[in-house]
Amino acid sequence: MEIKQTTSLNQKEDLKIRAEGHSHDDEEGEKASWQDHWQLLLSLTILAVMLTMEFAFKYAPPFPTDLIIYLAAYLLGGYNVLLMALRKVKHFDFFNEFFLMSVATIGAFAIGSYSEGVAVMIFYSIGEWFQDSAVSRAKRSIKALLDIRPNQVTVIRNGETEDVDPKTVQLNETIQVKAGEKVALDGELLSESASFNTAALTGESKPDSKVKGEKVFAGMINLNTVSDIKVTALFKDSKLSKILEMVQDATARKSQTQLFISKFAKVYTPIVFALAIGVCLGPYFFEADYVFKEWFYRALVFLVISCPCALVVSIPLGYFGGIGLASRNGILFKGGNYLDVMTKVDTIVMDKTGTLTKGVFKVQKVEPKSIGKDELLRIASAIERKSTHPVGKAIVEYARNTTTDSIAQSVEEIAGHGLKGTVDGKQILAGNLKLLKKFSVSYPVELENEVDTIVVVAIDNEFSGYITISDEIKEDAKQAIQSMHRLNLKTVMLSGDKQSVVDKVAAQLGIDQAFGSLLPEGKVDKVKTLKEEGRHIAFVGDGVNDAPVVALADAGIAMGGLGSDATIETADVVIQNDEPSRIVSAIKAGQITRRIVWQNIFLAMTVKVIVLALGAGGVANLWEAVIADVGVALLAILNAVRIQRMKL
Repeated sequence: MEIKQTTSLNQKEDLKIRAEGHSHDDEEGEKASWQDHWQLLLSLTILAVMLTMEFAFKYAPPFPTDLIIYLAAYLLGGYNVLLMALRKVKHFDFFNEFFLMSVATIGAFAIGSYSEGVAVMIFYSIGEWFQDSAVSRAKRSIKALLDIRPNQVTVIRNGETEDVDPKTVQLNETIQVKAGEKVALDGELLSESASFNTAALTGESKPDSKVKGEKVFAGMINLNTVSDIKVTALFKDSKLSKILEMVQDATARKSQTQLFISKFAKVYTPIVFALAIGVCLGPYFFEADYVFKEWFYRALVFLVISCPCALVVSIPLGYFGGIGLASRNGILFKGGNYLDVMTKVDTIVMDKTGTLTKGVFKVQKVEPKSIGKDELLRIASAIERKSTHPVGKAIVEYARNTTTDSIAQSVEEIAGHGLKGTVDGKQILAGNLKLLKKFSVSYPVELENEVDTIVVVAIDNEFSGYITISDEIKEDAKQAIQSMHRLNLKTVMLSGDKQSVVDKVAAQLGIDQAFGSLLPEGKVDKVKTLKEEGRHIAFVGDGVNDAPVVALADAGIAMGGLGSDATIETADVVIQNDEPSRIVSAIKAGQITRRIVWQNIFLAMTVKVIVLALGAGGVANLWEAVIADVGVALLAILNAVRIQRMKL
């Protein structure tokens, strides 16, 4: 028995999320699917008309007219099943649901139960229709989630700019990226300088200033000025394209439950065939008035009800529904097996920068001395405007709407210290504490213990105040930690930042344990220690330095909106919108999926055991077997489809 992962019986390939959008094959598959549906509807109409004539008007067409009509309905509704059964027989695969349904329905025709045979095939195909529709919806959800690359890119051709499809941009062409735009293609910076948000690629909270000739990668965000970039990689080779390729195999990764059902079916189906033969021929040795047709009919009933359609269809559909549910909430599971893994997690280990914080510097407080707050901001922003450092840009941005512009002159950058210049005829120093020490400017000793990044300002060699800057915590980070605790999950934060910064963030968010000053190997050691304690760990990170820990954890989760290629490719789950609260949503998606899958297993097995016994005893007829089998399958499918309508 095979657990199907395809969207319809006649589909030639497994589900694929294509990086280039709908292909010709996709369009042909959709046309074929609609054609199959119309044939099924026509088949169902013929069956309904024939049954109405027989039971309402007490009229049945004479033989062979009735056989021809029912046979036409049978072939219209079930030729896909028959074709699939034949293909598998050619490979000596007899123990599958297609062969089982074919034998049962052909047997019904052989003993004159035409309507029952057609009904079995039609309702089985209706179940396939439900599956096809449900999987298609989930497929569209995942495709819509992932295909978020820019639809247009500005390219410079013949000295003029034009907006084109990024897929049409060739190597060595020049593209133009405006401030705030995401770089769509890997390339080489042609502008003299530019600043990019590279937190996803480096794991550092500081944006990166690039100069002419340096590499710029897809996924970076241009922070300030318009930048020209020479393309060095095609659109299909970009970071987001790699994500699309990566998820093509998502549905091929079966959960432990699916693998169990697959193994169970390989044993179950041959036993069912053997028992059906026993039901048909066994009584010959014990019944004095044995009637072959009667016991053959019972065997057909036994075969129909034994078909594990509900399990074969609803279980993979349930997991695929879970993937679809997660995708609509900004979460990508790379396979159904990871939905199961998330239900066992009891410890969430998180990186700080880019996971719980935004990786963007923001002014936290302005503390003047002997001058006004606005005056301190005016002077600091004037001199920092000459800087390309992200700390300076944070001050300029903060002061933009609160002070008047001033012009700094004779600005000199002192490497590793800060800036020296003149504003309004006064000598200004703006930088770190080392800068003041260098120029023998005294300052309050307590500044040495300041946790955040600090910019001190001196006017004419006299300390005039300071500004603190730090990485901003994400809006939903605290809510995420609280939700984790409500689920009885232990929370741990690992970071390369100094311990004082890590402790501050941990205290603000209410994290159970926090470890700072860690190199990548230090993070690995911490996770190994937790695993040795018997913890089931999900690690959440976004930078290249997080990839080894993501691979080590039971479930690796990557912040994928800006996450690095290495981390995303290593991770089992990708959170596309970078919201920490989605970590909890991922766990809930796994729990919902597992609960509904086991509901379906219990429902299907309970009903089948009861009706199998009734069928073997001659109490249930073929119609009742059809209703029981298809009814359970449809209920299981509807239950599985329900996952996609739920909210996390």
